[in-house]
Formats: sequence, C-alpha cells, structure tokens
Amino acid sequence: MVAMLQLENVGVRYGKVEVLSGISTPVLQGGEVTAVIGPNAAGKSSLFRRIAGLLDGPGRIHLTEASFDPSSGTICYMPQDTSVNTVLTVYESILLARKQGSLSRHVSDLDLETVDGVVAALRIEAIAFKGLSELSGGQRQLVSLAQTLVRDPKILLLDEPTSALDLHRQVEVLALVKSLARERAMCVIVAVHDLNQVMRVADRVMVIDEGTMVRCGSVEEVITPDLLRSIYRVDGRIERCSRFCPQVIIDGPLNRPLAAE
Repeated sequence: MVAMLQLENVGVRYGKVEVLSGISTPVLQGGEVTAVIGPNAAGKSSLFRRIAGLLDGPGRIHLTEASFDPSSGTICYMPQDTSVNTVLTVYESILLARKQGSLSRHVSDLDLETVDGVVAALRIEAIAFKGLSELSGGQRQLVSLAQTLVRDPKILLLDEPTSALDLHRQVEVLALVKSLARERAMCVIVAVHDLNQVMRVADRVMVIDEGTMVRCGSVEEVITPDLLRSIYRVDGRIERCSRFCPQVIIDGPLNRPLAAE
C-alpha cells in the first residue's frame, strides 16, 4: 500500500507558548517530495518533530487510513543536528540503524546488502570504516541520511539534510532523494532553504511563517515574486529557461526594516 500522510489542525506548544498552530494539509502521497520552506524560527523543525512523534500538541496526524502510531517504524526522521558521541564506525552505525526496532538481533545477508546499497548510493564508501567522531559536518549529514534510508521508511522526514554539503553534493543528494521517493513510493517531506533546489526536486511546497502554514501547493503556485516579498523580504523574480529549469533571481532586499513587519 502506498503511504499517505495528512495533517489536520496540527500544533505544538512548549509549556504555555504556542509555536505552531492550525497546520492542515491535503493528502501527501507516496512517491512525491514535499518541500517545507520559510524563514528561520518559523516553526519548521517543530513541525518535523511533531510529525515524528517527538512532540505533543493539538490536532491529528493521519497515516494512510489509520491514526498515526509513532512506534510503527514507518516514519523515519533526520534532524538538523547530526552531532555524535560514539565510538562506532560509519558502517556499524548504519547497520545499527537498520536493526533498530527489529525483533531479531541476527544480521542477515539482506541487512548487509541493504547497508552496502545505501553506502554506495550516497558514495560514502571511503569513510565507511572511519569512526563517527572523525567525520566533518557534511560527512555526518550523509551518514545520518544513510541511517534513515537504510530502514526503508514509508514516510521520510528530512530537516535541512544538505545544509553542510557543498553545492555539487546538495544537488546529488536531493536528486537521489527524489529518485528514491519515486522508486520506493515514499512520502518525503524535506526542509530546504535554497529555493532553486526546491524547484528542482519538489512536487509540492508548504510555506511556514510565524508558526502557521501560509501556503501549500505546486511549485509554480507557491514560489512567486509575491512569496519572495512577503515571506523573505526580498525583491526578485522567477525566470524559466524551460519548464525543466526555473530559477529564482534575487534583485535585492526590500527597503523596509524587518521590525516594521
């Protein structure tokens, strides 16, 4: 069955402070990539943690036709913070992630083949037997992504998975995520700051600002000059060399202070 996710009036509170409220979406289908965008501190990470079952709050999260069960293992979440404090090697950490939640401690040939496949797909063979503490920030991000992909999730939550990578690796990794979404019928939700990357990989875009969802729709519907002005406070335009390579061109910041918004 193809996984489907839908949010109904979802919110998050830290104590008495409401940081996210009234988030409702259409059905997010397996095989599609939904990008979550918005300014810093808009509530994007809180939304990811709420969907992953790490935070409580009002509203309902529907998974396929049943109520969301965070213990099901169907959802895998990659947070922004990929810092580690362990003596494991990269390969051991990915294998451990593969066995997470499994009733069997036995490592099968399929487990090893799956780990090998993910390591190859992300091109991290050269660091596979390095200790996690030896890695750079970008390498840790790739390993964290491998740890989520190796579990073959139906719902994949990626909170800024390429923020520490160079441009080439950003393009490569996001293209891989899009390809795997199609191949595995995964429902992928990914937070990305670079709007040009969003336009390359996303089927749908959600805009979060000041704890609420202000827009949700196709890339063409959402990423517009009006969005650049109202959400990001910059003047810009969308140039489409062809329908396959739209590009955001930023002309400059708006001449009004953020405090006036």
